[in-house]
Amino acid sequence: MTRIIEIPQSFDDRTFDQFAGMFGDWPPQERLLFDARGAQWASPYGLIAMLTAAQALSEAGAERPLFTAPLNDEVKRYWARTGFFRHAADFFEIHGRIPKAAEGPSDTLLDVTPIRAMDDVHKVVGDVPERAAKILQDQLNIRASETMRFSMALSEACQNIVEHSGTGGWVAVQAYTWRRRLGKRVVVIAVSDGGIGFRRSLEPAHAKRYGERWGDGAALEAGLIQNVSRFRDPGRGQGIASIKRSVDHWNGKISIRSGTARLAIVPPWDDDAPLAEHLPFFPGAQVQITIPAKDAPA
Repeated sequence: MTRIIEIPQSFDDRTFDQFAGMFGDWPPQERLLFDARGAQWASPYGLIAMLTAAQALSEAGAERPLFTAPLNDEVKRYWARTGFFRHAADFFEIHGRIPKAAEGPSDTLLDVTPIRAMDDVHKVVGDVPERAAKILQDQLNIRASETMRFSMALSEACQNIVEHSGTGGWVAVQAYTWRRRLGKRVVVIAVSDGGIGFRRSLEPAHAKRYGERWGDGAALEAGLIQNVSRFRDPGRGQGIASIKRSVDHWNGKISIRSGTARLAIVPPWDDDAPLAEHLPFFPGAQVQITIPAKDAPA
C-alpha cells in the first residue's frame, strides 16, 4: 500500500504543517509517494524539508519513496537550478522528466547543500561572501560590510546540525520578493535536519528542572530564549544567541520547529504566533532566518 504525500501548491514555512501532517505515525509503515505535480512554488524551507523527510526515511530503514515531479516546467527548471533534483535522486525514485540545471546568475545565494560535517560548514561559509555582499547591498540596502555578520549567522545555523542533530542535514539560501507580508525583498536562510531534535538533545542536562512541563515547546524555549546547550561547558550554547543578535540587528525573524512545536521571535512586520504546540510530528529541527530589506535612505 502507498501513502500519498501531497506537496503543497505553495510550499514554505506556513504550509509545512500541512506537509508534516500527511505522514501519520513516524516512521510511516507504507511506501510513500511524494506528489509534487501541482506544485507552483517552493521556498528554500520547502525544498530542504522534502530532502529531510526522504533522508530520515532512509535512515529509519523505510522503502525508498517515490517522487512525481511538478508539471509546471518553470517550477521544474527552478528546482533543478537550486540543485534539488540532483540531491533528490539519492533518496527518491523520481518519475517525470527532469530538466538539466541551468547555469548563470540567479537569485539563489546558496544552492541546496548537504551538511554532514564541519568541513561542509566551512565550505558553505567560504562560498557565499562575494554573492552575499552583492545581494545584501543591491537588494536589501544593507551595507556590504555586514557580510561577515551574515556569514557568521549562516555558520552558526549550520553548526547546530553537526553538533546537535546526530545526523546530517541541509541548507539553502535565497533572495526573493515577499509580496504576501512585506512587499519587499528578503533573504531567507533555511536549515533542516531529521535528527534527534531539540527535546532529545537537551533532555539529559535540562529536563529535570522543567518537570512535567518538559516537551518540544519547553525545549525550544530553553534553546532559543534561554540559550541553554546540551553541553555543560561554560560558554557553550552561544550559537543561537549569536544568531538572535544578528536577526534583531536586521529587524529579522527566526523560527525554529522541532518535533511537535515551533517557536519564533516575531518582528513587528510579521503576524506569526510566537509559540505553536501540538503540531504534526516531524523529525529533527527546521530553522528559518528571514532578513528583510531596509528602506532605502531618503
